[in-house]
Amino acid sequence: MTCTCLARLRALLLLWGVALATSCGPVGEPSEPRQHTRQAQGLEGLNGLSANGLSANGLSANGLSANGLSANGLSTSEFASWFQADEALADSVMRYVVRCALAEGTSLSYTVPETGERYTWEGLLGLAPGWASGTRASTSEQQVVSACLAAHVNKYGMTVPISVLGLGATGAPVPYTSAELRAYSQREACFFGNLFTSEGLYLGSDRGKLNARESTARACSLSSNSGGGHTDCPPLVHVGSCAAYCTLDASKTYYTACTYNGVTYRPLTTRLREEDVYLCGDGACQVSESCGTSNQYDNCGLDCGACP
Repeated sequence: MTCTCLARLRALLLLWGVALATSCGPVGEPSEPRQHTRQAQGLEGLNGLSANGLSANGLSANGLSANGLSANGLSTSEFASWFQADEALADSVMRYVVRCALAEGTSLSYTVPETGERYTWEGLLGLAPGWASGTRASTSEQQVVSACLAAHVNKYGMTVPISVLGLGATGAPVPYTSAELRAYSQREACFFGNLFTSEGLYLGSDRGKLNARESTARACSLSSNSGGGHTDCPPLVHVGSCAAYCTLDASKTYYTACTYNGVTYRPLTTRLREEDVYLCGDGACQVSESCGTSNQYDNCGLDCGACP
C-alpha cells in the first residue's frame, strides 16, 4: 500500500463523525439530488433467511488504514474535501462503516454540494449504537467497528456472503439462528484490533489450513498457506490460530475476547457457506485459481486449462 493510499485511508474512516453531526441526514441538501443508494446485502437477498448477522464482504484492502479512525470525526468541510478527492473509494468505505455501526432500517446520507449527488448508506449490524447516536466512540465501539471492517475486506474486491458473529459494543450478541449456522457451516476466522489507534488490526484462523486443492475468494483470512505474521491484505496481520489468543462463548459458536500484545479486544467471528470454499476439479475456474497442468488451486489445469 502506498503512502498516498495510507494518507487517504487515514482520513477516510474519519468521516463517520461528520455524517453523524448531520443527525443522520443529508449534508448540503440540494434540489433534485441524484441518488446513489447502497443497499446492505443481508440474508433476505441471498438465501431467504432473516438478516441477523449475515452480510456481504467486498471492501478492498486499501479501504483500511493502520491508524485510521477518529472517535469524534471531522468538520463538514474536511469531510467534503476527503469525500470528493475520491468519491468511489469514499462511497465504498462509508457503505461498510455504516453497515457495521448502524442497525438495520437506519441509514446515513451525504450530498455533494457542488454536484448535488446524494449518497445513502444503509445500516445492518448495529454494532455501535452510541457512536451511531452521535456520541464519542467508546473503546468497545472502536474495537468492534474495526473488527467488522476487517471482516469485510476481500482480496479480490468480490461480494461473498458471510455470517458475522460476536458481541456488539454493548455486550449484546449479534442475533443468529440455527438455520444460519447450518447454511454457513464453514468456520473461517476471528478479527480484532483498533483502527482508531496505532494498535493494529489482526486476524486468526478459526479452522485448519486449506489443502493444496482448495481456495476461496476470502483469501485475506483463509488460504492454503496462511500462518502467523503475514497476510495478503495489509494492514491486516495474520497471527495464526484464534484459539491461541481468543476465548469462546459458552456455546463455542463465536469468540468473545481476544488478547494480543497485552491488550484485550472485542472480536468478531465469521463463517462461510460450503460452496465458497472452492476445489480444483469442480469444473469452474475461480478467481482464486490459476491455469496450469496439475490439480492444485494455483496450478489448476482441471478447471482453468493449460497456461498459454
